[in-house]
Amino acid sequence: MLGVKEIEAIIPHRHPFLLLDCIEELTPGVRAVGYKCVTFHEDVFRGHFPQEPVMPGVLIVEALAQVGAVAILSLEENKGKVAYFGAINNARFKKKVVPGDKLKLECELIRKKGPVGVGKATATVDGKTAVTAELTFMIG
Repeated sequence: MLGVKEIEAIIPHRHPFLLLDCIEELTPGVRAVGYKCVTFHEDVFRGHFPQEPVMPGVLIVEALAQVGAVAILSLEENKGKVAYFGAINNARFKKKVVPGDKLKLECELIRKKGPVGVGKATATVDGKTAVTAELTFMIG
């Protein structure tokens, strides 16, 4: 299990944009599984939406990308590098994510050629799919 400090040693994100609380499973260069505990006290909920707080889909996709970045940047040859978005394909938003949810974030790297790769990403809450997407990254 990796906590915030160990995650920060792998990816450059920091509060308030680090969207991972822990990594439960990691196979470097292959896959990672992490969690984000969504709380009412996050700044985004002051405006999205004040009467019905919902975690923005783009932040869920970003959290999935951060899990994928942990997987690819934990490889020895990628240590100290940054993974940038190249594309977001086939994103599907199937369930609202709200304060109190424990968001499970999974990303499996399905293709890689040179510094470019693709991850198959899924976010779930209580076993129900919230978001799926294919995330293309570039190592810089």
